[in-house]
Formats: sequence, structure tokens, C-alpha cells
Amino acid sequence: MTSPGRVVYAGFATPRHSGGVHVMTEHVRMLRAAGHEAWLWLPVSGDAPAWMGTDLPVLTGATTDVGADDLLVLPEAPVVPGRDPAPGARKVVLNQNHFYTFAAGRPDPAGGAFPGWSPPPPVWAVSAESRDVLAAALPHLRVSLVPNAVDGSLFAPRPTDRARVTWFPRKRPREGALLRAVLAADDRTADLDVVELVDATRAEVAATLATTTVFVALGHSESFGLPVAEALAAGCLVAGYDGGGGHDLFTAPGAWAVPEQRPLLLRDRVLDLLARADSLGPVRAANRAWVLERHSPEVARTALLTAASAAFDGPGGRSVATHPAAWLDTLGPSFTAWA
Repeated sequence: MTSPGRVVYAGFATPRHSGGVHVMTEHVRMLRAAGHEAWLWLPVSGDAPAWMGTDLPVLTGATTDVGADDLLVLPEAPVVPGRDPAPGARKVVLNQNHFYTFAAGRPDPAGGAFPGWSPPPPVWAVSAESRDVLAAALPHLRVSLVPNAVDGSLFAPRPTDRARVTWFPRKRPREGALLRAVLAADDRTADLDVVELVDATRAEVAATLATTTVFVALGHSESFGLPVAEALAAGCLVAGYDGGGGHDLFTAPGAWAVPEQRPLLLRDRVLDLLARADSLGPVRAANRAWVLERHSPEVARTALLTAASAAFDGPGGRSVATHPAAWLDTLGPSFTAWA
């Protein structure tokens, strides 16, 4: 069944692949495939970045008209308490990181209901941990789970004859450099291929994970941990930090959580998994089956359609919406260094 109006996602034209914006673009595609009129809304005019593809319908501009039958979906970080981006319109907060919920301002200490929008928005969370945290922090809002999708056709294992360890250093660059040094100094890693994924395209990430033996999770303040989920789908063994919101992913058959900021323990776990990689072949296959059972596009699509249907049942009115880019300066200069 199609929605009565449009679903408009307020996103950002990041020049390189962004996990958060990627999730929004996938939502738009899922909704359109199901017959909904869904759009990605970018704050400035011009072509969408190439990594987004050419099949996305895009609105541009600092403001856009929202109809009484429409649904506006907004990211969690630039939510400023008391500044309603579309007064009276039907709205949802797509919260992709509960740690960023109050990045642009704390709840009103006098007891005002965060975020102070009319009507109050439901919240979509991307992991069970995030859903539970947000439900505890925002008990006056309806919080539902819309799990992230993992593309099992893109992220899949390929045969390789060389041991490889891979990680993303972006959120922990200093620890990544330290880990690389302790691995390089160990005699057991003479033939080890270590890959740090920096500014890689989605296709490059998938190709690297396809022949990776151990993926090292260096997440920080995560709400889910999409790279970990994609590594599981690619048949990698996983070791490292769950980042909080990725706790559930580390219940996969071949994922081992390591205490925070213990690089030698992490090194030892990586080397142990490398030594047992051949015997752990069935575990690697089980990782892929485990994550696709929980995060296939079909599972994500069903949850998204259910959440959207519930959101359309709520009140809405006509409004001129302001893109949340207007409030990015409230996040402070250090936000994007860790986001």
C-alpha cells in the first residue's frame, strides 16, 4: 500500500561515502520499491555525489514545502531543543546514533519535552541497544526499531591464499597507528597483509573485506556498527570494540569483544584467530548466515514499512520546512572529528 503523501529524508551531500547518509538513501530506495513517493532532500543545489548513484529523486534547497499528508524524516544530531524545523508537519527522527541525540543541546532542565516540536516526533532507532537507550532517555516519545540492512550480494567472501587483517582507523586514528606498530613488531606477522581503509569507496571496502581473514572493529560510541555487520556478511572473523550500540553484533558466532584500549589484548586475539583461521572456516560461514538472518534487506524493509505506516497515522499539517543544515554550527568544531 502506498503512503498518502511523500516521505522526505533530510540528508547531506557528503563528498565521500557516509554510513549515515547511505542508510537514508537505502530507505528512500526501499520505500520507492514498495510504491511510496520518497525523496532525499539536500540543503544545496547541484548534483548529488556520485557515490549516491543516479536513481535517487532529490530535492534541494534550504527550505522545502511539506504537505499535510507528507512525512519528514530528520537526522538526530542537529536536533536543537525548541527549534522545530517544520512546525505542525508530520515528522520522524531517524536516530542513527543515540550518543549524538543531544549533540546540539540538552533537554530543557525545567522539564520541557525534548525536542519541543509540534507534533512530537516518533523516533526510529537502528539497533536494539539504541532503541532501549532512547526509550529510557525519551519516555514521552514513541521509539521503534528499524534495523539497518546489509547487502549480502555486495558483501560476500571470496577465496584468498593470504592472511589479511583490516580495519577503519577513522574513529581511533591514534590507536590504529599503535595497533599497526605492535603487529608489525611481532615475529608472527611476517607475511601478514594489514589494510587500513581510508577514504575507500563502498566497492573497494567490499572487495577488501571479501578477502579479509580478521576484521578489527575500532568503533567508538556506536549505535550499530555497519562496518562490523558488513564484515560479518563478508565472512570475516571479527575482533575489537563493540562501541556500545554494536553489542548485539558481537553475539555473532565469530565475533570477539576485547576490553577497551587494550592494544596488546587485541593483538593477541587477532593473532590467535589468524593461527586458527583454517579450522574456523565454518564459523566464518556462520557469521554470514547470522547477520543476514537479522539484517537482510527484506528484514529491514518490513520494519521500515511498518514504522512508516505508524508514522502516517499521526497528525500532520502543511509547513515550510527548514533543512537541519541550518543548525550544524550548534554541534561544535569537534563533532565531525569523532562522528
